[in-house]
Formats: sequence, C-alpha cells, structure tokens
Amino acid sequence: MKDKVELLLPAGNIEKLDYAINYGADAVYMGMVDFSLRSMRKGEIITADNLKKAIDLAHSYGKKAYMTLNIYAYDEDINNLYKNIEIIKDANPDALIVSDFGILNVLRSKLPDIDIHISTQTNTLNSEAVKFWRDFGATRVILARELSIKQLSEIRKNVPDIELEVFVHGAQCVSLSGRCLLSDYMTHGERKANHGGCSQPCRWKYKLLEETRPGEYYEIEETARGTHILSTKDLALINYLPQLIDAGADSFKIEGRTKSLYYVSAVAKAYRHAIDSYYKGEKTDEEENFKELLKIGNRGYTTGFYLDEQDHEGYSYDVSKGLAGADFLFEVWDKISKHDVNLYKIKIKNKIMLNDFVEIITPDEIFNTQILKIYSIDFTEEKNVGNTNDEIWVEFSKEPENHKYALARTIGIKNLR
Repeated sequence: MKDKVELLLPAGNIEKLDYAINYGADAVYMGMVDFSLRSMRKGEIITADNLKKAIDLAHSYGKKAYMTLNIYAYDEDINNLYKNIEIIKDANPDALIVSDFGILNVLRSKLPDIDIHISTQTNTLNSEAVKFWRDFGATRVILARELSIKQLSEIRKNVPDIELEVFVHGAQCVSLSGRCLLSDYMTHGERKANHGGCSQPCRWKYKLLEETRPGEYYEIEETARGTHILSTKDLALINYLPQLIDAGADSFKIEGRTKSLYYVSAVAKAYRHAIDSYYKGEKTDEEENFKELLKIGNRGYTTGFYLDEQDHEGYSYDVSKGLAGADFLFEVWDKISKHDVNLYKIKIKNKIMLNDFVEIITPDEIFNTQILKIYSIDFTEEKNVGNTNDEIWVEFSKEPENHKYALARTIGIKNLR
C-alpha cells in the first residue's frame, strides 16, 4: 500500500485536469465520451482524439491518470469498446475504473497490463467482496459510500494486499453507491443514469397527488423546510482524514467531473492542505478547513455513513442546487508591465467593479486585494466595471507571487446553511 494517501481529483476536461494537479492532486480521473457516468459539455472535452493528450499532460507533472469505463454496458457499448481498445492502449492510463463484468472481461483480455480499479458502482461493502476483486486481478477497490470508518478498518485488516479508495467529498444521490433507475424511468429511457446521462431527479421538487382528487397537488413538506425530499447534502470529510488514513484508506476521491474549474481548484487546495498538515504532524484548524469548503458550491454538508452515528440531517430539504459561500469572479490569464505597473489579463465569471476588494487564490496563496484600475482588452478605455464573460486588464493593490492558475472570488461567506 501507499506510504502516503493519494488525493484524487476529477478531470471533467483538460483545463480542469491542469488546474486540479496544480492545486494539489496526486492523480486525476477522467471519462471518455460514451464510456463514462458523467456527460461533459464544456471546455476541451476528453474524447478518443485527445485522450492521450490529457493523460500525457498528467504524466508530464509526474502524476497519475485513471480512465473511467464505468457504464453498465449493452452489446453495442461492448462493440464500441472493442473499436477503441487501441486508442486506450496508446493513451496509456495508469488504471481503468470498471463496474460492468462484460467491460472487465474485455479489458482483461485486450489490455492485461493496465491496472483495474473496481468502481463504487459495484457496491463493495465487505471483505469477501474485496477479496473476490483482488483474486480477479484488480489492484484497487473503490468502496461503497455506505461504509463507516470502522467498517473500512475491518476490511483493511482482513484484506491488506489491495488498495482501498474512499470518497471524501462531493455530491451524493439517493441510491446504493450511485446505482439508480429514477432518471431512466422519468425520462422514458432517454437519459440513463448508469449510462452517463443522469437527469438528477433526486434534485427535483415533488408534490403529492391523492388519486381521488385528480389535478389537486399538495406540497410534500418536512416541517417548513421545503419539498426536495430526495436531495442529499454533499459529503465533506475534511476533518476526518486522519481517522480514514489510520483506518487504511489509500486514496481519497473527490466527486465532481461536471463541477466548475473553481470548484475543482478550491476543493483540491483545501484537501491538499489538510492531508499535508496530517503528515507534517501539524495541528489543523478544523473550523478554517470547513470554512474553505463553505466557499465552494454545496447543498449543505454531511458526513454520510462514515461515522458511528449516521447523519440523520443528511438531506437538503430547502434547496436542490448547490450554493457557494463565495462567488467565483474571474480567472487570471496573463501579466504585462505597462508604465512601470503590472497589469493582469482576466476572464470575468461574475461582474466586478472598480475598487472592489476580492480574494485571490493560487496553488500557493490566499490573500485579499483591491482592484485599482480596469482597462479594456485593447487599452483604449479605462472602465468602472467588468461584466460577465468580458476579457479585461486590471491592476491589483496586492499581486500574486505567481499569477498562473490564479482565481478570484468574493470575500467572506454567504449562503451559510
């Protein structure tokens, strides 16, 4: 097993892969169109044409890249997999994440030299199941999220010779380890949850219909908090990492291949800091750790099943959409010196104003600064505002030591739940 636990981040596209690694990931996982449980829409989406480029980028940093092939496959999917075998082999991922026996059988036959990681979708809950996957040739099992830390420790004791991966952060759905048919049923098979197209019906708002009163719909309420009765809070175990490490976890997985660049970067930074503090023997500030996560989109946080006492407040009845405690304001793209002043080219995500105070985060820093000047992209106009999607130049009162990968957000925490 590993000397140090791995921090594993999602790579929804190549840009997010780059940021995830620079903000602290030891490894990334990515899906290729047609074989992944998450359908990507934005950025340089990972396809057969650029899979090797994505994995080579991770390897250039000395990090690992895992490829998800974790759909539950029909025969047409298996045929498609055969067509892509040489592309996957040439891309050389460090491991393949699999849940379907048919896909696993193909990979063992055609790509025997690539490690196999067993997906959480297999609902692995006990030591005998882990032994089965080990004996089947897997090098790692991604355990079900329904396990407690105590049960993780028991599995590690019983099966010491395989890597164990656990989820520590991110969205959860109302199903056993992600295996759900709600989306399939409610979209008449058009968006299959186990085929990369989940429409997230557990986030929808529901009403009650009494059969003798057609057309009369009633709110389903949990006290006064609302009607999102299936929407779970997000998992957050940042303050329980030492217990998970001591229990025998080899890899900490963050959920979120469809989440924003800011989400991936900020979560990676927070968990990287917490992990490094543990290994340095430093006392961590649990309140500050948690505050960092509150600045990221969430539906409220829960510890799920991991503690001895299950979190019975683990549902977000009042809201289904993740709300961030801080607004993502802009990405920093470039730097030039003009008239003895450093100016930074930024891409606006949310409107900013001249003289605003913002918080800058980079892989190495977090600090507050003020926007002293705003210029149009061609420097022909001095401005008072930068609007969403604008590309502009700004002057900061305090500058990042290294602007590459720098992001900005609002100061403080709002939407506190």
